[in-house]
Amino acid sequence: MKKSISRLFLVGAISSLALVSCNNDDDNKGNGNTNPSGFVANPADFKGELKSGDKITLDATKTYYLTGKIQVNDGAVLTIPAGTKIIANGGTSSFIAVAQGGQIYSNGTAEKPVVFTSEKGTPGSWGGVVLCGKAPINKAKTATAEVSELTYGGDVATDNSGSITYTRIEFAGAIYNSEKEFNGLSLFGVGSGTKIEYVQLYAGSDDGVEFFGGTVNTKYIVSNENEDDQFDWTEGWVGINEYWYGKEGRNKGNRGIEADNNSSNHTLTPISNPSIKNATLIGLGATYTGEGENQAMKLRVGTKGKFENFVLANWAKGIDIEHDATLAWIPNDLFLKNVQFVNVTTEATGKTSAGLAVDVSKAYAKANNNGAGAGVDVPTWAKGWTRGL
Repeated sequence: MKKSISRLFLVGAISSLALVSCNNDDDNKGNGNTNPSGFVANPADFKGELKSGDKITLDATKTYYLTGKIQVNDGAVLTIPAGTKIIANGGTSSFIAVAQGGQIYSNGTAEKPVVFTSEKGTPGSWGGVVLCGKAPINKAKTATAEVSELTYGGDVATDNSGSITYTRIEFAGAIYNSEKEFNGLSLFGVGSGTKIEYVQLYAGSDDGVEFFGGTVNTKYIVSNENEDDQFDWTEGWVGINEYWYGKEGRNKGNRGIEADNNSSNHTLTPISNPSIKNATLIGLGATYTGEGENQAMKLRVGTKGKFENFVLANWAKGIDIEHDATLAWIPNDLFLKNVQFVNVTTEATGKTSAGLAVDVSKAYAKANNNGAGAGVDVPTWAKGWTRGL
């Protein structure tokens, strides 16, 4: 009997010790986080580098003030749960960048989107979100991202940089200099294993989203009131996309889409060749006299593309195709099927590399369609979690 009691006390003592140990360990980790590098997500001063082995989940009940660069390095994971708000105002010093091998999970819901914004509420208040993956590009085998100095590119087409869903990125686009400017979302060599769906890019000072090569696919993207292009690609991007809604605003922004292959060598491979189905691009009206060309789609320097069910509304020009390498893809590798023009002065123009005008009527076929889902109106899928529409 005494022996049994002794054993009972011994077991109890060990259990108590284990409980204390676990509690201390939980305090060190914080809500299940692991931070072998010592990184701490301080809501009042959110900045720093997550290193290999760091797995950090933010607290949706807190507001995080982005005071500098957050960099998610190879082997690290940053998770941003539904309803989290991150406020930045630090210009080019405030941005979130995911390096090759790092991952970000910014997954909101329609009722509780993740929001990246600024207190100033003005375009260019902060950098934006930058993902650098290992998927192919045509600039070189690998290259250095222009706004984060991180390496991108490679040969892993299915590379996975994480997931961004039901997320708003507002007032980004801080300017480094005349040659370097952040976008709302910059995707450098990002692979098809990455999920980009239900994302809004709102009121940035440059492009809404830009693809620098890679194989990443997207669905349900809203890009509105950004001061340059709403959608942009270059360096051999080959993603598959559905449901894009782009709208100019703030009396700025000259194009819905600006599409390139490679400006230095128009025939470099892999050649930009995205497919985009169900899209609406709305301009500021045919009489808009702001900076830049007033056109829905600029296709140039050798890009290919397959487009279907497009509504182009309120533009001086609908489609502009430039350079010999681009023109050569018409109609087999560059074609717009089911395009509807609404209040567009000139449907399409073409120009050779020498600047000579050419007919590009074989590059598209007209037909009424619903574009992103509701013609020129805001589609149902974009309601409730977006702003400015």
